Amino acid sequence: MVTLHEGNTPLIPAPRLAEATDPSLRIFLKCEGFNPTGSFKDRGMTVAISKAVEAGSRAVICASTGNTSASAAAYAARAGIRAFVMVPKGAVAIGKLSQAAIHGATVLVVDGTFDQALSIVTQIAERHPVTLVNSLNPFRLEGQKTGAFEVVDQLGRAPDYHLIPVGNAGNISAYWRGYREYHRAGIAKELPKMVGFQAAGAAPIVEDRVILEPKTLATAIRIGNPASWGLAKEALQDSQGWIDAVTDEEIVRGYRLLAREEGIFMEPASCATVAGLAKMVKAGRFEPGSTLVLTLTGHGLKDPDTALESATRPVSVPARLDAVLAQLGL
Repeated sequence: MVTLHEGNTPLIPAPRLAEATDPSLRIFLKCEGFNPTGSFKDRGMTVAISKAVEAGSRAVICASTGNTSASAAAYAARAGIRAFVMVPKGAVAIGKLSQAAIHGATVLVVDGTFDQALSIVTQIAERHPVTLVNSLNPFRLEGQKTGAFEVVDQLGRAPDYHLIPVGNAGNISAYWRGYREYHRAGIAKELPKMVGFQAAGAAPIVEDRVILEPKTLATAIRIGNPASWGLAKEALQDSQGWIDAVTDEEIVRGYRLLAREEGIFMEPASCATVAGLAKMVKAGRFEPGSTLVLTLTGHGLKDPDTALESATRPVSVPARLDAVLAQLGL
């Protein structure tokens, strides 16, 4: 097994987030940014790379908005095989791109969208001796479903609602698979309603159409034609859940709220769930007293540029006590 000891991420209570939205709710944060490469992708990548090595593969390939490339590169390095990644030009946060590069992957920047890159790498994997490790690879979802197992183990039950960002739509599908398997095994007595959130400028499932040029500052979910679209719709229907869109402005508000009220720094795409929480509370979609779990998919250091743009800028002061005290208002 090719592993970096992924998983077992914390489920953190969020009382201040509840206070800011609906104090009757019990809110928990599944912090997937605490995985080895800083995102939930590691859960699926350990299985995908392990199975690739088992099959004798000497190279893997993926298209990525950032996190998949970082994870594929790290696990390929761990396995001693090659990694080829394709990322859309100008659409990948610097933290993620630097990870893929330092782990030794061959990184190609395509002058096009993620969806075009995915089409190319899929064709390459079909015709050449390299293994595709995007979520089209069935082993990816098998790894990612363990997030649902952990939520039930940590919470002692399934939540009433599970909120999750939706980009390529593999994760919402995987979590639902995990919850169903625990339910069938009698470990979880209940099943949650799955609630997904896409960025308003990249919301193909919400709008029920392919978005040719998706736009959002949440680069991890800037996808116009999700590979797991059908599986995600099944998860929403089977769980009696729903999907909605949140604007970039709402995402940034959620991003700041999470960092400043709960001390948790996650990348903008993760905070689609926080934005969605606030929006759904205002719409009265959650019963009072409900238990909610929000998946936070990637660490904030993945995208330091957005953090600096969204926060109060550091202030320069002379190296004198009086100047510092005056600036601090003390």
